[in-house]
Amino acid sequence: MAAQHNFRKLNIWKKGIDLVKQTYLATIVFPKSEVYALSSQLQRCSVSIPSNIAEGTGRKSQKHFLQYLETALGSAFEWKTQLIIAYEVKYISKETFEHLEQKIQSIQGMITRFMESLEYKS
Repeated sequence: MAAQHNFRKLNIWKKGIDLVKQTYLATIVFPKSEVYALSSQLQRCSVSIPSNIAEGTGRKSQKHFLQYLETALGSAFEWKTQLIIAYEVKYISKETFEHLEQKIQSIQGMITRFMESLEYKS
């Protein structure tokens, strides 16, 4: 069966990919002691967002796609928590924090609205 959606055309996927790039740029300045800790966690969470969106597009039903979107949303909330920690321990500036916080809030809203539109259609 072909994918229900072309993930490369989904704005939520594109925004997720942008967040991955922004995450890697932000974590490059973290202390070396964080390479396998907070920076790795942030990177893995950011990668999880567009990855789950993409994987979900290949599922046979809207129900399964929604489960992957839910996982992507969970990763977005996990990422936001880790961003807060990075700011609290002064690994990122207030400006970087506010910029990235705005991005994740936008992604969270987009995923939620997309999920609601899929639920409405089913």
